[in-house]
This record gives sequence, structure tokens and C-alpha cells, in this order.
Amino acid sequence: MGINTERDMEANLQIGPTDKGMVRLFIEAQGVEIPMDFDPEEAEEIAEEIRAAAVAARGIRR
Repeated sequence: MGINTERDMEANLQIGPTDKGMVRLFIEAQGVEIPMDFDPEEAEEIAEEIRAAAVAARGIRR
């Protein structure tokens, strides 16, 4: 499975700060919960990657 493999699956994504000063991405799908914590600098890097992917995706749209 790769980034271009389509799946018919629903998931819930929540993003927010934790009480420990981390940024949490919380993914829940089909009864599985995945909490991923990042320090603020890592979270900003991830946000930049998401923005860059959005720009690239706009160029691919038909």
C-alpha cells in the first residue's frame, strides 16, 4: 500500500494541544485509536509539508 492506493475507509482526525505542551494528531478508524504527539517545531514542519502537498495537488487536479 502506498500513498496513491485508494481505500474505502472512513477515519476521524482531531488536532489539538495536549496539557504537556505537545501537538496531538488523534486518528480513529474502525475501532482503532492512534494518538501521535509532536513537539511544536515538528508540528510546524508537518504543517509545512501539508501545505506543500496541497499546492502540488492543485497542480495535478483535472
